[in-house]
Amino acid sequence: MEYQLTFDLPLRAAQGREDFFIAPSNALALATLDAPETWPLGKLVLIGPEGAGKSHLAQIWADTHGASLVRAAELRADTAPQLASARAVVVEDAHQIGGLPQAEAALFHLHNLLGADAGLLLVTAQTPPRDWALSLPDLSSRMQAAATVRLDPPDDALLAAVLVKLFADRQIAVTPTLIPWLVTRIDRSFATARQIVAALDAKALQKGAPVTRVLAAEVLDTLP
Repeated sequence: MEYQLTFDLPLRAAQGREDFFIAPSNALALATLDAPETWPLGKLVLIGPEGAGKSHLAQIWADTHGASLVRAAELRADTAPQLASARAVVVEDAHQIGGLPQAEAALFHLHNLLGADAGLLLVTAQTPPRDWALSLPDLSSRMQAAATVRLDPPDDALLAAVLVKLFADRQIAVTPTLIPWLVTRIDRSFATARQIVAALDAKALQKGAPVTRVLAAEVLDTLP
C-alpha cells in the first residue's frame, strides 16, 4: 500500500503591489495609504477583518516608504527608538495590545518619537481603537484621535481573485470552473477562503489527487 506523506511547510505568499487585487471594498484604503501626506499628524489606523488584506497593504506601504514593520504584541520600550529611526513604521495587529503594559507603553513612546520627527505611523487592527481595551489612557486617546480607513468584506469578484492567489501561493493548479463554484458556496470572508484552500491542499496531498470540484465538495461537507 502506498502512502502520501504530508509536511506542514511554511508558505511564502506573494505580497507585492502587483499581487494586490483592487476592488470597491479596498480601493479607498489603497488610495489613502498611497497619500500619507494627507494623514492628520502622520498617523493612520487600517481596520479590517482577519485575512482582509491588511498585512498585504501594510507590506506594500512598508516597501514603498522603507518602513520598519513590527507586530504590536512584540513591541518593547528599548526598541522604539530604533524603529522610529526609519521615520516610517508599521505596527500590525494592534487590537491584541490591550492588557500588555510594556507593549502599550512602547507604542505610546513610538507614537511620540515619530510625531516629534514628522514621521509616519501606520497601525493595522481588526477593530477600532476604542475596542482594544487599552489600559494606558494617553495611548487610548491618541489612537482614537487617529484617522482610520476600513477594508470591507470582499465582493464575489475579489473573493474569486483571492482564491486564485491562494491556490497560486501553494502552487496548486485548478480548473477555471472551480473558483466560481467555490465563491457561491463559502462565506464571503478572506479567512474562510484561506481555510478552504488549506483544507483542499491537505486533502489533495493526503489522497495524491488533484484539486477538483468533487474533492472540494467532499472537503466542504467536513468543515463547519
